[in-house]
Amino acid sequence: MLSGVPLLETLILTVASVPHLIVRSREPDYCETHMLLADVFHRRETIRYVSELRRLMRQIVTTANGGVDVLRVEEKPDPIPKSGEVVVRVRAAGLNFADILARQGLYPDGPPKPCVMGYEVSGIVETLGEGVNTNLMGKAVVALTRFGGQSELVAVKATQMFDKPESLTFEQAAAIPVNYLTAYALLLVMGSLHEAESVLIHNAGGGVGLAALDIAKKIGAVTYGTASPAKHKFLLERGLDHAIDYRNQDWLPVLKELTDGRGVELVIDPLGGGHWKKSYAALRHTGRLGMFGISAASATGLQGKLKLLKAVIQIPWFHPFGLLNRNRGVFGLNLGHLWHEPEKVAVWMRDILRGVAEGWIRPYVDRAFSFAQVKDAHSYIEARKNTGKVVLVP
Repeated sequence: MLSGVPLLETLILTVASVPHLIVRSREPDYCETHMLLADVFHRRETIRYVSELRRLMRQIVTTANGGVDVLRVEEKPDPIPKSGEVVVRVRAAGLNFADILARQGLYPDGPPKPCVMGYEVSGIVETLGEGVNTNLMGKAVVALTRFGGQSELVAVKATQMFDKPESLTFEQAAAIPVNYLTAYALLLVMGSLHEAESVLIHNAGGGVGLAALDIAKKIGAVTYGTASPAKHKFLLERGLDHAIDYRNQDWLPVLKELTDGRGVELVIDPLGGGHWKKSYAALRHTGRLGMFGISAASATGLQGKLKLLKAVIQIPWFHPFGLLNRNRGVFGLNLGHLWHEPEKVAVWMRDILRGVAEGWIRPYVDRAFSFAQVKDAHSYIEARKNTGKVVLVP
């Protein structure tokens, strides 16, 4: 290997005491260079060519569309930060339903396969790119990642990072960005929920559901939530006013009875398809329907595509005249389409983190799975077993 040294323009030596020592070598400097190399070898340190320098990290790779068997933990070169970026050593990464749909081939916003999913992480800043404040080095942070978060290391724009609250574990911090930003936009920004109004939270026991419950309680709204019976006790202890079993009964008549036939001011619905029509029927006058997912289509293979087709066919059409006459509104939210609005999202995130400090934002982690258990993690969410957030830990 050393015979090629004089022909190299640059050789990078990885030395424990000098991590970024660069030696420029030309023919006249051949002896001097070899003396340096011999000295390094004498100290039993490592010499690598530039192509060999980058270490390998582990990532969760979705290799193709399909069931959980398409998930692999693979080694990839460590990322190098671009200008304005940092590299974060990930301590926990969020797992969301969008990751499940992406693996099933039902998430159009996902990157082409093979890909590494992951919208949110918490961890320690390990490397700084050009132009980044050096005070960020070594900081504990929570960050938004446009994919790639389910890795041991991830490069992220410094503007998409926030200080991790000291009161939270890394797992709890990773549970904040996607769930709480979604709930914040649904209830406050677009849903305009006010004190003494009422809100129906579908899938109240999920990550977004618990986040919405925290925010609704802070507002002072009356809360209704659909969930499987096994989650009712937890939700009521968490502060939900009315838990409704959606598995063993039709939830709409129950809601109408609880509200004296009036309905609620806001419904947030991640199910999609014909369920949006039913949620619209649950609105009181001046009520708003927030649509933010189509989880009803979740399934692998042909079954998933057929369920998605069915959901699309059943999507209701909301005519402006109908909305006018009924004094109702509908809106949609796709957090993944807000990357061009970093300033807006940062304002929401800072408000959420203030809520952590004040004690009304309480991220709840159901389970933490290791990277090696990623198949189990996907199956756990897909079976709707989780109450709150599921995170992945390298």
